[in-house]
Amino acid sequence: MVKTPPSASSPNDPSSEKLSLSTKLAYGAGDMSAGMTTILLAFSLMIFLTQAAGLDPGLAGTVLLIGKVWDAINDPIIGILSDRTRSRWGRRRSWMLFASVPFALFFFLQWLVPHFSDNPEIDRWALFTYYCIISILFQTAYTAVNLPYTALTPELTQDYNERTSLNSFRFAFSIGGSIFALALGVVFTQLTDNPQTLYFRLGTTCALLSLLPIYWCVWGTRERYQSESEESLPIFQQLRIVAQNKPFRFVIAIYLFSWLALQLTTAIIPYFVVSWMRRESFFEVALIVQSVAIAMLFFWSKVSQKLGRKAVYFMGMSFWIVAQGGLFFLPRDRVDLMYLLAAIAGFGVATAYLVPWSMLTDIVDLDELKTGQRREGIFYSFMVFLQKVGLGLGIFLVGIVLDLSGFIKAEPGQPIPPQPDSALLAIRVAIGPLPTVALIIGLVLVYFYPITREIHSEILLKLHERKRRESVES
Repeated sequence: MVKTPPSASSPNDPSSEKLSLSTKLAYGAGDMSAGMTTILLAFSLMIFLTQAAGLDPGLAGTVLLIGKVWDAINDPIIGILSDRTRSRWGRRRSWMLFASVPFALFFFLQWLVPHFSDNPEIDRWALFTYYCIISILFQTAYTAVNLPYTALTPELTQDYNERTSLNSFRFAFSIGGSIFALALGVVFTQLTDNPQTLYFRLGTTCALLSLLPIYWCVWGTRERYQSESEESLPIFQQLRIVAQNKPFRFVIAIYLFSWLALQLTTAIIPYFVVSWMRRESFFEVALIVQSVAIAMLFFWSKVSQKLGRKAVYFMGMSFWIVAQGGLFFLPRDRVDLMYLLAAIAGFGVATAYLVPWSMLTDIVDLDELKTGQRREGIFYSFMVFLQKVGLGLGIFLVGIVLDLSGFIKAEPGQPIPPQPDSALLAIRVAIGPLPTVALIIGLVLVYFYPITREIHSEILLKLHERKRRESVES
């Protein structure tokens, strides 16, 4: 007997409710700001700190790591607070609204190179301190905007395919924002050869433009599925329930390894393109990856409806592994092959965005079935935190590897000098074998992920039946 998928449920089943195009567009727009800012941080912050600000790679990586350690504290706190927030703007959108200006301001401040002292040593440590403080402040504002935003998904619809569709819109805007930021990088690179001027223009433009999509999302969506109970478990008890959720442990591990691979690549690709391939700018390579990824998002979403998320993840990761491994063996004079491998990688990057986040909405429903409460904020806080941990670890490891390999740093505002063979080998290992191993581990974890489409359908039916009984009894 063939089971009916959730999207084909009866009209009385809330899980079958469809969302309007305007709602999907407004929701998707909310991640455009994160797309613009995150892509510049991932691809550019490390090389900005070493090339424009003149920090050692080890210090530059430490700046990012310190910001992520703070995320270990602020992510769960903001997630729990957003769960408990009650306001006329909704418990998620109110956070997005009031944190939007600090989000843009602190992002802008990350791309300045202030002068603190004529003493180079004092100035270097003052710059290091400045970037650490700004990183902490920006990460706090980023969490206050992006974590409540990501927790909106299950509060807009309970439909299995609609949630996948929502995530397609979300990441289409996210990758679209990243493409726009990278395209600006290509344009601004043609206008100046001074790194400080380049990144100041990029940071200023993207900071200002990041405000508009947040407001679109706040005013264009409405939270509909929330727990009405005021009773709340203690924080540590909630965290223990999250940790004991077996499917969630699979999802966070899958996401951690796929995102670690992505952030290792984004952190090292500027050095790979400039030092190994001897190109002046890395923005074109990043632009190809993101452009292919956005084109594939809706394709993978359609395939997922027919074959399921596991199949999509396996297909996408297979492309990505081939591309990642190929970069290690890429000859220095084959720029054409570099662009081809970047396009192939985009097939897999799209699934890394789409599949884990779609899986997470199932976890929220399973937790509600077991506990009677919806705790999207806690689950999503772990995911957002792991996204940042992947970024922090990737950049920190790249900084340490470059330091140990004899990497020659640039003078502030000057191009990166030619590198020794030891540094070139370290760059190739960091862009090839290391991310490939992380991707393979992710594939193994997806194979054993326990929630299928059929199991999720049963979860929704049980939830619907329980709510129906409760409404009759009341």
